[in-house]
Amino acid sequence: MTTMLPIEGSQSRSLAVLAGEFLTTMRGQHGALGLTPVTSTIVVVVDGLGSANLAERAGHARFLASHRGRSLRAPVPSTTAASLPTILTGKLPGEHGMLGYRIRDPENHRLVNQLKGWDELSSPDTWQRSRTLFETMTDAGAGAVAVGPRAFDGSGFTRAVLRGSRYVSAATIADRVDAAAAIVRDKHPRFIYLYLPELDKIAHKHGWRSDRWVASLETIDSEITRLHGIVDSARTGILVTADHGIVDVPHQNQILYDSDPRLLEGVEAVGGEPRFLQLYIDDAARASEIAERWRHSLGDAAVVATRDEAVNAGWYGSVDPAVHARIGDVLVTARTRVAFYDGTPASASSRRMIGQHGSLSDDERSVPFIRLGAWS
Repeated sequence: MTTMLPIEGSQSRSLAVLAGEFLTTMRGQHGALGLTPVTSTIVVVVDGLGSANLAERAGHARFLASHRGRSLRAPVPSTTAASLPTILTGKLPGEHGMLGYRIRDPENHRLVNQLKGWDELSSPDTWQRSRTLFETMTDAGAGAVAVGPRAFDGSGFTRAVLRGSRYVSAATIADRVDAAAAIVRDKHPRFIYLYLPELDKIAHKHGWRSDRWVASLETIDSEITRLHGIVDSARTGILVTADHGIVDVPHQNQILYDSDPRLLEGVEAVGGEPRFLQLYIDDAARASEIAERWRHSLGDAAVVATRDEAVNAGWYGSVDPAVHARIGDVLVTARTRVAFYDGTPASASSRRMIGQHGSLSDDERSVPFIRLGAWS
């Protein structure tokens, strides 16, 4: 069975272009996306708010919806661990090296959880390989601040992705908005990253069409409206975007790949996430054989590619040789509203998730581009 792989085209609307836009506008020049020169920038990342999610619930987020521009594109895979470093380094995963939720650490022969699996064998200071926007802004004389929940202060992921920032923790969405607004009031150039993870967490547990998700979206819309109203709109540009969108996958749409023992023959470890598996195999020469086996079993439910096929299709952008071995030998990406799991007790907690992301669909990869403040 053969399959046509999606090919990555122009990166002109990639989340990776934002870092350059922010640097350009804070240097007094006009950006390629229509952003004008500003003294300070606040980039608000609403975790999990895809363009399709916002469009369907526009009546509950009238302010944000009324300022929507042409969407941006999240990287492959469409997941927080890959997207946030793309936003904050200006590089795609093939360069910065953050390639998904659980990926291979070739030097230590294991899988590492990119969000919370850091230990003495994995240094976030070197694993994420690209210079961050915070480091560049600091060198350019601008204060570089990240505002987010206290739980992430000092975490391995924060050290990898927010390197060079001063981290300001605040408990609620309103508290974080107040903190960001206070930082830009002192008239000195500031770059502020404001992170709102609430929608994504609710979607995973309850689904993005749940009443709880809608209530949280209303709160976010109200608070960003307030932020727009209290900053100096002559000096401060506000850009609202997301790291990925989200789709709901009902329990009955879960595919248990270990129910077919043949699929795991030759597979040493299964990484990635439920809608974007990364298979690490014990003999790289068998990649094409194993990929064909998965294609035959899953049919139209998945797009299956070997690592070489995915790299040649441009999924990860330019791939640094040091990053190449971190990518799965075979990649299994959900084409329909399914998620891939094993049926072991260890996966029971993960299988309770409703909201999912990670794959190649527009619903997961298309994210808002909302200009406020000086950019509205």
